[in-house]
Amino acid sequence: MNRVEEANKMMQKLGVKENSLAKSFDEFETVKNNFIYGEVWNQGNMDEKLRSIVTVAVLTTVEGKDLEEQIRVALNIGVKPQELLEVFHQGVPYIGFAKAEKGLEILKKVFDEKNILMPLEHSGVVTEENRLEKGISVQKSIFGERIDKMRASAQGQQKIMQDYLSAYCFGDTYTRKVLDLKTRELITFVCISALGGCDNQVKSHVGGNLEVGNSKELLISAIYQCLPYIGFPRSLNAISAINEIAK
Repeated sequence: MNRVEEANKMMQKLGVKENSLAKSFDEFETVKNNFIYGEVWNQGNMDEKLRSIVTVAVLTTVEGKDLEEQIRVALNIGVKPQELLEVFHQGVPYIGFAKAEKGLEILKKVFDEKNILMPLEHSGVVTEENRLEKGISVQKSIFGERIDKMRASAQGQQKIMQDYLSAYCFGDTYTRKVLDLKTRELITFVCISALGGCDNQVKSHVGGNLEVGNSKELLISAIYQCLPYIGFPRSLNAISAINEIAK
């Protein structure tokens, strides 16, 4: 089966429809679909659900036109509504509330169409009193004792940033139910890689992913899945970081 046939077969399987640009820019849409669904979608060692979660994460980060379609794809292949919502919770500390809320508007539109009742069950587990403590605990489970050194070395007002990082990124977010730690750390890596200009953070979260049990091969597969939406420069930078840290 050639890649054009593979693309058509995969699009049919996933329920992908050509977007609103297809009629005016049919050649562009053909090149895009053949690359994404005839080549990239079958690349690497991710299962379909994780592949779909990664795609929703990267499209939310770059505010991609295909986000609505890929949310539908995710539901079509069995990703649960609660799991999709957690992609936005996990990504927001890295991409910001503005992008995440744009994505949530699209998520709500699809949920409304499919009669998925909201609000969904809450998944947060920390309290105002323990969110910092729980966040530091999760940080150290991923990055080790260097978290203590990093917090201790913060000067003046920078200590506030370290508390925000521990309590918000990790306490409010990584402790949540529904998605496991490996999936959460992969989403973080994908979002940061898609942003560009975050080389140090990308390397740090390559190490974090390896520490929680995600393999080098899985990380590369995730970047291949992101490639059509973030382009070659950011993808190659991320792969370079993977190769450097995975040594």
